[in-house]
Formats: sequence, structure tokens, C-alpha cells
Amino acid sequence: MEPIPVTPSGWYSVPEVADLLGLRQRDVRAMLKDHRLLAVPHGPNGATSVPAEFLLVGDEAGAPGVLASLPGTLTLLADSGYDAAASFRWLFTPDDELGSTPVQALRERRTHAVRRVALTLAF
Repeated sequence: MEPIPVTPSGWYSVPEVADLLGLRQRDVRAMLKDHRLLAVPHGPNGATSVPAEFLLVGDEAGAPGVLASLPGTLTLLADSGYDAAASFRWLFTPDDELGSTPVQALRERRTHAVRRVALTLAF
């Protein structure tokens, strides 16, 4: 039986991400296109939304920003054939080897462990 993905703690719209990071919306959309950030359809209208776990805000960082290890991990997943939906599902699904979800391991600065697991995903 496949593990059930963990639900993100919150969601941000593209305009909200732009405001949080002090960027223009088109810059956020460029980040999404370049695999530096990930958004998936969410909510009743299927609006493009970014999980809160992908951003460092408030007391988590000196300045708000994207989780530093996320862009490289997203690129690795894209190179392995994962689209945005598959990447999202993988990042939020508990992994036995990591003992947590990959996104939680990234937030705990266990980047190498996450990428080692991700390298086994290539088709």
C-alpha cells in the first residue's frame, strides 16, 4: 500500500509569494518555470498555490526566501521525469529511508539524504 501524502501546513498564492519575497509576480512565475519553486493547483478554484513549507518566512530566516535546498531538489526531480504534481506528491509523502517526508528532511537541512533518495527515482 502506498503511503498517504502529508498535507502542507498552508498555501500561498503567486501574488502572496511575490509580496512575501518582495518580488514581482512575473519573477515568481519565472521561478516556477525554472524549477526554483513549485506550485500546484489547490483549493476549490484550482488556483496555482505554493505550499508554505517551501518558503522561509518570519523567524525562520533573516530575510524571507525560498528554502535553499528546494531548487536543486526540484531540478533533480524534473531531470528524473517528475512533473510538478509528481514532485509535490513525492516531497510530501513519508519516506522510510528518511524517516520523514522529503520536504521535512530538507527543512531539517538533510539535503544530501533527500537527494540520495531522489537519485533512485530516475526512470
